[in-house]
Amino acid sequence: MRLRLLASILIFLSSYFPLAIIFIIKDLDSTTYYPQHPWTAAAIAVVTFLACVVVIISASSVKSGVPVTILKVANKSGDMFTYTIPYMISFYNFNLGDWRTLLSLFVFMALMFGLAYRTQNMFINPVLALTGYGLYDCQFRDGPKEFQGLIISKSTPEVGDSCVVERLSYFLYFATTVIREKEDASNA
Repeated sequence: MRLRLLASILIFLSSYFPLAIIFIIKDLDSTTYYPQHPWTAAAIAVVTFLACVVVIISASSVKSGVPVTILKVANKSGDMFTYTIPYMISFYNFNLGDWRTLLSLFVFMALMFGLAYRTQNMFINPVLALTGYGLYDCQFRDGPKEFQGLIISKSTPEVGDSCVVERLSYFLYFATTVIREKEDASNA
Protein backbone atom coordinates (compact mmCIF):
# COMPACT_ATOMS: atom_id res chain seq x y z
CA MET A 1 0.00 0.00 0.00
CA ARG A 2 1.50 3.33 -1.08
CA LEU A 3 0.24 6.89 -0.79
CA ARG A 4 -1.07 8.27 -4.09
CA LEU A 5 1.44 10.16 -6.22
CA LEU A 6 -0.43 13.50 -6.27
CA ALA A 7 -0.91 13.46 -2.49
CA SER A 8 2.78 12.58 -2.06
CA ILE A 9 3.86 15.48 -4.29
CA LEU A 10 1.66 17.95 -2.38
CA ILE A 11 2.99 16.74 0.98
CA PHE A 12 6.55 16.96 -0.29
CA LEU A 13 6.08 20.48 -1.70
CA SER A 14 4.43 21.68 1.51
CA SER A 15 7.41 20.55 3.54
CA TYR A 16 9.62 22.97 1.61
CA PHE A 17 7.42 26.06 1.97
CA PRO A 18 9.83 27.62 4.52
CA LEU A 19 12.73 27.00 2.10
CA ALA A 20 10.75 28.76 -0.65
CA ILE A 21 10.33 31.78 1.62
CA ILE A 22 14.09 31.80 2.29
CA PHE A 23 14.82 31.74 -1.45
CA ILE A 24 12.40 34.61 -2.05
CA ILE A 25 13.98 36.66 0.75
CA LYS A 26 17.42 36.05 -0.77
CA ASP A 27 16.05 37.26 -4.13
CA LEU A 28 14.83 40.60 -2.76
CA ASP A 29 16.37 43.73 -4.24
CA SER A 30 18.09 45.65 -1.43
CA THR A 31 16.74 49.01 -2.64
CA THR A 32 13.14 48.19 -3.63
CA TYR A 33 12.56 45.12 -1.44
CA TYR A 34 10.79 43.43 -4.36
CA PRO A 35 11.98 40.12 -5.80
CA GLN A 36 14.50 40.53 -8.60
CA HIS A 37 12.78 37.65 -10.40
CA PRO A 38 9.11 38.24 -9.53
CA TRP A 39 7.56 35.57 -11.78
CA THR A 40 9.84 32.82 -10.49
CA ALA A 41 9.45 33.96 -6.88
CA ALA A 42 5.65 34.17 -7.24
CA ALA A 43 5.42 30.72 -8.85
CA ILE A 44 7.50 29.12 -6.10
CA ALA A 45 5.53 30.90 -3.36
CA VAL A 46 2.10 30.09 -4.80
CA VAL A 47 2.84 26.41 -5.49
CA THR A 48 4.35 25.69 -2.07
CA PHE A 49 1.75 27.79 -0.20
CA LEU A 50 -1.16 26.04 -1.94
CA ALA A 51 0.44 22.68 -1.20
CA CYS A 52 0.61 23.67 2.51
CA VAL A 53 -3.03 24.72 2.56
CA VAL A 54 -4.18 21.49 0.88
CA VAL A 55 -2.10 19.30 3.21
CA ILE A 56 -3.21 21.09 6.40
CA ILE A 57 -6.89 21.04 5.38
CA SER A 58 -6.63 17.40 4.31
CA ALA A 59 -4.96 16.38 7.58
CA SER A 60 -7.61 18.09 9.67
CA SER A 61 -10.45 16.62 7.60
CA VAL A 62 -9.53 12.94 8.14
CA LYS A 63 -12.30 11.61 10.40
CA SER A 64 -12.54 7.87 9.76
CA GLY A 65 -10.38 5.00 10.90
CA VAL A 66 -10.09 1.83 12.94
CA PRO A 67 -9.98 1.84 16.76
CA VAL A 68 -6.72 0.46 18.21
CA THR A 69 -5.08 0.29 21.64
CA ILE A 70 -1.56 1.66 22.11
CA LEU A 71 0.83 -0.93 23.61
CA LYS A 72 4.18 0.90 23.21
CA VAL A 73 5.03 4.40 22.03
CA ALA A 74 8.21 6.35 21.21
CA ASN A 75 8.27 9.98 20.12
CA LYS A 76 9.87 10.30 16.66
CA SER A 77 8.96 13.96 16.10
CA GLY A 78 12.67 14.81 16.16
CA ASP A 79 12.98 12.88 12.90
CA MET A 80 11.17 15.79 11.26
CA PHE A 81 14.47 17.65 11.45
CA THR A 82 15.87 15.41 8.70
CA TYR A 83 14.33 17.93 6.32
CA THR A 84 16.92 20.49 7.44
CA ILE A 85 19.62 19.11 5.11
CA PRO A 86 18.14 20.63 1.92
CA TYR A 87 17.73 23.93 3.80
CA MET A 88 21.52 24.19 3.87
CA ILE A 89 21.53 25.06 0.15
CA SER A 90 19.81 28.34 0.98
CA PHE A 91 23.05 29.57 2.57
CA TYR A 92 24.93 29.34 -0.70
CA ASN A 93 24.84 31.89 -3.52
CA PHE A 94 21.49 31.14 -5.10
CA ASN A 95 20.04 33.06 -8.04
CA LEU A 96 16.39 32.55 -9.02
CA GLY A 97 17.18 34.12 -12.41
CA ASP A 98 19.80 31.54 -13.40
CA TRP A 99 18.24 28.64 -15.28
CA ARG A 100 21.16 26.35 -14.36
CA THR A 101 20.59 27.02 -10.67
CA LEU A 102 16.85 26.36 -11.04
CA LEU A 103 17.46 23.18 -13.05
CA SER A 104 19.99 21.98 -10.47
CA LEU A 105 17.49 22.70 -7.70
CA PHE A 106 14.78 20.82 -9.61
CA VAL A 107 17.04 17.77 -10.09
CA PHE A 108 18.04 17.83 -6.41
CA MET A 109 14.44 18.17 -5.23
CA ALA A 110 13.30 15.42 -7.64
CA LEU A 111 15.92 13.14 -6.10
CA MET A 112 14.77 14.10 -2.60
CA PHE A 113 11.16 13.42 -3.60
CA GLY A 114 12.09 10.04 -5.09
CA LEU A 115 13.83 9.04 -1.87
CA ALA A 116 10.98 10.28 0.32
CA TYR A 117 8.38 8.53 -1.86
CA ARG A 118 10.27 5.23 -2.00
CA THR A 119 10.93 5.16 1.74
CA GLN A 120 7.41 6.40 2.59
CA ASN A 121 8.85 9.28 4.62
CA MET A 122 6.40 11.79 3.16
CA PHE A 123 4.89 12.75 6.48
CA ILE A 124 8.17 13.53 8.17
CA ASN A 125 7.20 17.09 7.42
CA PRO A 126 8.20 20.24 9.33
CA VAL A 127 5.04 22.09 8.25
CA LEU A 128 2.88 19.42 9.88
CA ALA A 129 5.09 19.70 12.98
CA LEU A 130 4.60 23.48 13.03
CA THR A 131 0.82 22.97 12.91
CA GLY A 132 0.94 20.69 15.96
CA TYR A 133 1.31 17.17 14.54
CA GLY A 134 3.81 14.76 16.02
CA LEU A 135 5.28 11.51 14.74
CA TYR A 136 5.19 8.47 17.03
CA ASP A 137 6.55 4.95 16.61
CA CYS A 138 3.85 2.76 18.13
CA GLN A 139 2.99 -0.83 18.73
CA PHE A 140 -0.76 -1.19 18.87
CA ARG A 141 -3.51 -3.78 18.96
CA ASP A 142 -6.45 -4.02 16.58
CA GLY A 143 -8.59 -6.77 18.10
CA PRO A 144 -6.36 -9.84 18.48
CA LYS A 145 -3.70 -8.56 16.01
CA GLU A 146 -0.68 -6.48 17.00
CA PHE A 147 0.93 -4.00 14.59
CA GLN A 148 3.99 -1.76 14.58
CA GLY A 149 3.99 1.54 12.72
CA LEU A 150 4.43 5.29 12.70
CA ILE A 151 1.41 7.30 13.79
CA ILE A 152 0.93 10.98 12.99
CA SER A 153 -1.18 12.65 15.65
CA LYS A 154 -2.03 16.07 17.06
CA SER A 155 -2.30 14.47 20.51
CA THR A 156 0.55 12.54 22.07
CA PRO A 157 -0.56 8.91 22.40
CA GLU A 158 0.33 7.09 25.60
CA VAL A 159 0.43 3.40 26.51
CA GLY A 160 -3.12 2.21 27.13
CA ASP A 161 -4.77 4.96 25.06
CA SER A 162 -7.33 4.10 22.43
CA CYS A 163 -6.80 5.73 19.06
CA VAL A 164 -8.78 5.81 15.87
CA VAL A 165 -6.23 5.44 13.06
CA GLU A 166 -6.45 5.66 9.29
CA ARG A 167 -3.83 3.70 7.36
CA LEU A 168 -1.88 5.85 4.90
CA SER A 169 0.75 3.34 3.78
CA TYR A 170 2.18 0.02 4.92
CA PHE A 171 3.77 1.32 8.15
CA LEU A 172 2.22 4.80 8.37
CA TYR A 173 -1.02 5.71 10.13
CA PHE A 174 -2.87 8.92 10.91
CA ALA A 175 -4.60 9.23 14.31
CA THR A 176 -7.94 10.98 13.98
CA THR A 177 -8.80 10.58 17.68
CA VAL A 178 -6.84 9.79 20.85
CA ILE A 179 -8.87 8.71 23.89
CA ARG A 180 -6.91 8.74 27.16
CA GLU A 181 -7.11 5.63 29.31
CA LYS A 182 -7.03 7.90 32.42
CA GLU A 183 -10.01 9.91 31.17
CA ASP A 184 -11.99 6.72 30.65
CA ALA A 185 -11.13 5.46 34.15
CA SER A 186 -12.11 8.75 35.79
CA ASN A 187 -15.44 8.82 33.93
CA ALA A 188 -16.34 5.25 34.98
